[in-house]
Amino acid sequence: MASTHSQQIVQKLWNYCNLLRDDGLSYGDYVEQLTYLLFLKMADERTKPPYDEAPFVPEGLDWDSLVALEGVPLEAQYRTVLEQLGGQGGMLGVIFQKAQNKIQDPAKLTRLIRDLINRERWLSLDVDVKGDAYEGLLEKNAQDTKGGAGQYFTPRPLIDAIVDCMRPEPGEAILDPAAGTAGFLLSAHRFISQNYELDRDQKAHLRLDALHGTELVAGVARLAAMNLLLHGVGPLKGEDGAPPITIGDSLQSAGSTRYDVVLTNPPFGKKSSVLIVNEDGEQDRESLTIAREDFIATTSNKQLNFVQHVKSVLKINGRAAVVVPDNVLFEGGAGETIRRNLLTTCDVHTLLRLPTGIFYAQGVKANVLFFDVRAGSDRAATKKLWIYDFRTNRHFTLKTKQLVRFDLDEFVQCYSPENREVRTETWSEENPDGRWRVYDYNDLIARDKANLDIFWLRDESLDDAASLEAPDIIVAEIVDDLRAALEQFTLISDDLPVAAN
Repeated sequence: MASTHSQQIVQKLWNYCNLLRDDGLSYGDYVEQLTYLLFLKMADERTKPPYDEAPFVPEGLDWDSLVALEGVPLEAQYRTVLEQLGGQGGMLGVIFQKAQNKIQDPAKLTRLIRDLINRERWLSLDVDVKGDAYEGLLEKNAQDTKGGAGQYFTPRPLIDAIVDCMRPEPGEAILDPAAGTAGFLLSAHRFISQNYELDRDQKAHLRLDALHGTELVAGVARLAAMNLLLHGVGPLKGEDGAPPITIGDSLQSAGSTRYDVVLTNPPFGKKSSVLIVNEDGEQDRESLTIAREDFIATTSNKQLNFVQHVKSVLKINGRAAVVVPDNVLFEGGAGETIRRNLLTTCDVHTLLRLPTGIFYAQGVKANVLFFDVRAGSDRAATKKLWIYDFRTNRHFTLKTKQLVRFDLDEFVQCYSPENREVRTETWSEENPDGRWRVYDYNDLIARDKANLDIFWLRDESLDDAASLEAPDIIVAEIVDDLRAALEQFTLISDDLPVAAN
């Protein structure tokens, strides 16, 4: 447990966040500013005893250049620091790229620097204390749905259950090509740290070389980099190694590196598109189709492209867990082509059907697809697909009934992480309510469009009105369904040719 002093620090972080929110600063803006200042303070601490390291933040742009000032001069110096550090390389470049000051009140900026950040020795705090406090702020930011941050945040209980199934090992290279705030990477780091006795070289590999993430949005990438740094992951100096997080579009290229494990929740939402100016001089969006030689099908569907990308970046026998929306399981055209290829070339062994109400992004019906890449063969790599229906008759909300790790215990037990060869169905003719059921490859490939959106449990609310959920939950689910349907209609509309007048 955290000490009383550590709990007080966490509470101070929250209290100051609420104070700044009164001035219109969002949780996202607050966490971003906190990221800049914590990094500079910890970099300064490393130049002093007992560390006595050479400074890696340029003189005049360091913590001392801020803490000596107050008011308007401080605000001016802070803007200069953010602007110039954004042009640096390494972790500096990732954290400060396109950085801007969002704290418009110089007096409150002075208080934040002097009273909150400068009074603590952050490096002397336990790594878990620093990291847990920061992760708490990130989750609060995700709950602030008006800011749209929820799409970057996957529920921690789901992440941890997935990692418990995947069992990453020391020495493995682990990738999240849609890293968000680095939740999957940190869970993998925790799993390896807690489940293996690591020697010196393995510890160094885990800290510097094991974890890799790519994030499209610079502001989110900086949160991910800081999240990892506060948990003791990444180079302590810019010249010591590449940052664990890079800013860019994963779908542009597979790159040259191949990975042992991929854990990812690609962004939900519309198909890839670019902003254009049409013939009338007005801004419009045009579908962006990703064409890569390593892709089996060309499509503008981001989720289908991420599935193809994950397959491309895995080593032979590499393994993946990918969160995908329902349409990836049943969509025709490119979707069918990709599914048939995946079933043939990979061992698509497990599908977890997720309940609604667990994501901050609304209207999401999603699943986790587990598969391993296999070497080329005349026979299909998939032999059996095991499906766990965690959706039917399960109801969660973000406020009154949040998902917790215990809720996924049965799935992890059924998954049998230590030996997938000893799985046993819980479904049978005698037990039709069993949530764990297996399907043979031949049955899957014979289904119309190789549709993997398979379910068999009876919705209890259809049989017994007394078993209906509370009205607010029913309304929330209806809203989710309508949003999801509207999004699908929007995608169809975007792909239709424009009729001539």
